[in-house]
Amino acid sequence: MPVDAVVELVNGWGSVPRARAAGRPCPSDGPASTAALVTLADRLYPVFAARTATERARLVSVLMTECDLRPALRADGDHVRSAWLVPRKRDALPAAAAVALHAQLAAHDHDRLGVCASSDCADVYVDVSPRAHRRYCSVTCQNRERVAAFRRRSASSQRLP
Repeated sequence: MPVDAVVELVNGWGSVPRARAAGRPCPSDGPASTAALVTLADRLYPVFAARTATERARLVSVLMTECDLRPALRADGDHVRSAWLVPRKRDALPAAAAVALHAQLAAHDHDRLGVCASSDCADVYVDVSPRAHRRYCSVTCQNRERVAAFRRRSASSQRLP
């Protein structure tokens, strides 16, 4: 599972992003089988919201342990590749998400994971920008915050004598 799919899972099914997503339908109102997606998204959200590398590493490690993930090697002809074994089929999706976050954190700075800084949004993101200065989940949220700040400045400057 690519880490972008983990972001989509958390933003689409997580309770915190859904609560702040005014106007978007909540998929948790669907069939009971979707409850597992909500639960998983809520388990993954704290990884993005954590402030320290230690906390992010701990959360991902706990999820990997709970899924009973085991590293393995597989041979494809003359090529050997890395693989992960998941003993219980029900743990396949959480394990895939944990492996994606594991790979992201192992290869990049932990600050590349985050939660949108907009006051109206709680979506998560993975910062792939060259300078790693991303604070918003999308350009839409960034522009909304800039417009709100401009309006606040304009309103306060008009009140001055």
